[in-house]
Amino acid sequence: MHVGIAGAGLIARGYFTFLTQRGVAAKIWSPSGKSAQLVPVEHPLTVSGAIEGSFNLAYCPGAKELAQNDIIILALPANGHRMVLDAIIPYLEARHTLILSGHLSFAALYLSKKLAERGVQIPIIVWSTTVLTAKSPTAPTELHIGALRSNVDMAVIPFEVGERAKDLCSALFGDRFTLQDDLLTIALSNLNPQSHLAIALCNLTRIEKGEVWHQNTNITDKVGNFLEALDGERLAIANGLGKQMRSQLENFCLASGLKPKSITDLYQMQVARGTDPIGPKNINTRYVLEDVPFGLVPTLYLARLAGVDAPLHQAGAAILAACYKRDFRQDNDFLDVLAINDIATLTRLVRDGFQCG
Repeated sequence: MHVGIAGAGLIARGYFTFLTQRGVAAKIWSPSGKSAQLVPVEHPLTVSGAIEGSFNLAYCPGAKELAQNDIIILALPANGHRMVLDAIIPYLEARHTLILSGHLSFAALYLSKKLAERGVQIPIIVWSTTVLTAKSPTAPTELHIGALRSNVDMAVIPFEVGERAKDLCSALFGDRFTLQDDLLTIALSNLNPQSHLAIALCNLTRIEKGEVWHQNTNITDKVGNFLEALDGERLAIANGLGKQMRSQLENFCLASGLKPKSITDLYQMQVARGTDPIGPKNINTRYVLEDVPFGLVPTLYLARLAGVDAPLHQAGAAILAACYKRDFRQDNDFLDVLAINDIATLTRLVRDGFQCG
């Protein structure tokens, strides 16, 4: 198999090393070219952690060359998805499969719509999160793989190719995928936007001042209460759309085998196990600039469709918009194009996608 990876940041480099180690031919496309300059072809990438070794990255010069691979993975922040999709859509054919690693804001439906206008339909796979976590310890040419996730929820449109899509993902990244019924389930199971809302709001001055602070340690009882209330709103929205979802606590218990009594207890268990990452130190953090327009805005869109009040999500997004003097709704470049205004249409599209003709 030949895999093209759109993006050249930490996760994209992590995927390249993971696939290369498994004997899969992979190439990276750096849309801006900046990441490719940080780790040039002639300079080995030193990898530590869950993956060990030295790797020479292979690059595609552009979208056309990326599409020479039958499998394409998008591994970049959500605010770059529209630009990258628009660049590769003209080159996609029926032979392709595209994977959205960390799906947000129904980008898969945008891709399906634009391909249908060209008379093309391909399997579009969405993951609830990334397969791995990664950071750069001291230099761009170093990469530390912190964890390989034991489970990643996935869905595919059209839904009838689900088992084949799961087999493909497992062939690439191992037996770690759980097939869900549709991408609406994936959208509603993404906990990052609500978690990052609480973390960013309750630590905004730390972030703005560039302080060094530990994220999990600072999930105090009061912040934990906020997180639990946000999670309750997410579950209510899911229920209004006919979905029964697990709570954040239930997800953690299932994945870890531990039994925390509260969200705060959950995070403090993480601290006790040595997991206490440094929180954002830059006001341009993805916790706000990515997760508000591409996480919270779609959540509020789903709440309106379901007729469910989500006052904490609404207020949190509004407060951050006021702090940043920015209309985050305008930053979302997918929802207005899709123009889906009723649950029945959304329910059909998240399973079948847009039909050619």
